[in-house]
Amino acid sequence: MDGTVLIADDDRSIRTVLTQALTRAGCRVHATGSLQQLLRWAEEGRGDLVVTDVMMPDGNGIDLIPAIRRARPDLPVIVISAQNTMVTALRAAEAEAFEYLPKPFDLPDLLGKSREALARRARRAPTEAEPPSTLPEEGQGAALSLIGHAPSMQALFRLVARIVNADLPVVVSGAPGTGKSTLARALHAFSDRRGAGLAVLTPADGGAAAIEAAFARAAGGTLLIENPAGFDAQAQARLLAAIEAADRPEDGSASGADNPGPRVVATMEADPQAAVENGALRADLFYRLAGVRVDIPPLTARLDDIPALAAHLMARAEAQGIAPRPLGGEALAALRAHHFPGNVRELDNLLRALALTG
Repeated sequence: MDGTVLIADDDRSIRTVLTQALTRAGCRVHATGSLQQLLRWAEEGRGDLVVTDVMMPDGNGIDLIPAIRRARPDLPVIVISAQNTMVTALRAAEAEAFEYLPKPFDLPDLLGKSREALARRARRAPTEAEPPSTLPEEGQGAALSLIGHAPSMQALFRLVARIVNADLPVVVSGAPGTGKSTLARALHAFSDRRGAGLAVLTPADGGAAAIEAAFARAAGGTLLIENPAGFDAQAQARLLAAIEAADRPEDGSASGADNPGPRVVATMEADPQAAVENGALRADLFYRLAGVRVDIPPLTARLDDIPALAAHLMARAEAQGIAPRPLGGEALAALRAHHFPGNVRELDNLLRALALTG
């Protein structure tokens, strides 16, 4: 691996480890604990790759990417961060970072991505100044309950970042209480469609008038269909016809920038294919909805995330007027030992009950 890597991280130990690893791999390395120094190096023409942390004493590494791109359009940026939320992954993708790696990351993964970035450096013309991101900062928004260090959650965040602005329909599947509706709404809130409407259809809204009104409200935005397998056969037929009509407007033109139909996002249980096989869900409707499938892992598959989730949920409860109840080591161990059939929703309810009665 050949090239000069610019590293920005306020943790001296991380700078040392990365410097040593990249040097052994054949790179030249400049490391700093300052984003301003990083930007000066980039503007001076130094470096073939940037590796930057997000939360730094003098700013936010993701917010610096547009300035780096203006100075050096060919300079790829790898973002590393301990802020393991979906918002971080989405903001990194919106800023066109080459890659986002959550801390703690595997060093071979970072070296592999660095090698790939150095080999595939894009050569593109300078771009005009870009407007600041309109996505929420860390610490804001209900979607921050979708947090996690677990590999399954990080894979989910990367997938969401890739599809957030795609026009394909999306199925969000998972066991009850995993956060399907939260993620489905986040796909709208963080997308280019967020300025348009979000309409929600539930099995109670299966009438022709309700479906027609929902599609009208969601024009140019997002239509969220909660549990389409719960709609009766006639309502499923109406949904299918409405989706097909939105793809082919009455004037015969294709849905597009001048004739925007809604993006359809549907929430389903953990095994939506089973609903097709047992006849609860029309196969043609399912395949219309399942352009991309996003599976949310159960809480038992991400036990290491429980401390961070518990802290977030307790802070949210405190903000709603519930007295704070710090969790000790024994309490966290007991939470990790629980099966949590109700997933994150059960954890939230349990913590609220403990805060109120403990």
